[in-house]
Amino acid sequence: MHDRAVGYFRGLQDRICAALEAADGVASFREDSWDRPGGGGGRSRVIADGAVFEKGGVNFSEVFGELSPEFAKSMPGDGLTFTATGVSLVLHPRSPLVPTVHANFRYLTHGSKAWFGGGADLTPYYPFKEDVVHFHRTWKGVCDRHPAVAGYARMKKECDDYFFLKHRNEARGVGGIFFDHHDATEEMGAFVREAGDAFLSSYLPIVERRKALAYTPEQRAFQEYRRGRYVEFNLVYDRGTVFGLKTDGRTESILMSLPPVVRYVYDYRPAPGSPEAELTEYWLKPKEWADM
Repeated sequence: MHDRAVGYFRGLQDRICAALEAADGVASFREDSWDRPGGGGGRSRVIADGAVFEKGGVNFSEVFGELSPEFAKSMPGDGLTFTATGVSLVLHPRSPLVPTVHANFRYLTHGSKAWFGGGADLTPYYPFKEDVVHFHRTWKGVCDRHPAVAGYARMKKECDDYFFLKHRNEARGVGGIFFDHHDATEEMGAFVREAGDAFLSSYLPIVERRKALAYTPEQRAFQEYRRGRYVEFNLVYDRGTVFGLKTDGRTESILMSLPPVVRYVYDYRPAPGSPEAELTEYWLKPKEWADM
């Protein structure tokens, strides 16, 4: 299972990067191959200063070795030995009308335990209902084709619960699906492969619809302010960030998820009734988007 997962995730990284370069039309990915002290390594690919993507990363890794006794207790399994492989990506578009997106798919072992995890979620700044519905329907379709191991309602709720900033009492975005610690059965592996393959169809149609739309400096400033929420989540709550740092992963690759330009405004309050206020008052409240 490990070798098959490695082969699949390597190929997935290649396919996603090629499609994103074509969508951007200007920038291409820079690749850094790296080795991890203790075992394994990866390929980090970063795109920057493009026509569409201001910054983005699509990372592949395959690492192994020993966990610290303290960290090992926080994970399913036994002993200290572990393996982990997967693809993780975050894309920060230049336009505030194109949403940020995150996805990751991974396979891990810890002693006698092996499992899959992953998911995808969307973080818009000026949402369009058509886009949010499309994103959720894509993931619901994948889940519905694997009912024995994947339930869309459950994975959607897990996503809403996970990508939530407790200190703000606020969701990071409009959700998607999230799953973790699912036993590494053949059925689960098939679901993860189809989910990985579905990423481009979940996101690129949104990019194509919005990338040429005009936007104002005020909308751009709001995007930079909202990007601060992304930074807060990734540095405070994100399990992937914690896992990478605690297992001596490559810091540059782990933190590639952070946006390039962020604006922190003290006690920011959007004008009542404005699109900026509507983001938190309506769009960031969990809804049954796939049924709309």
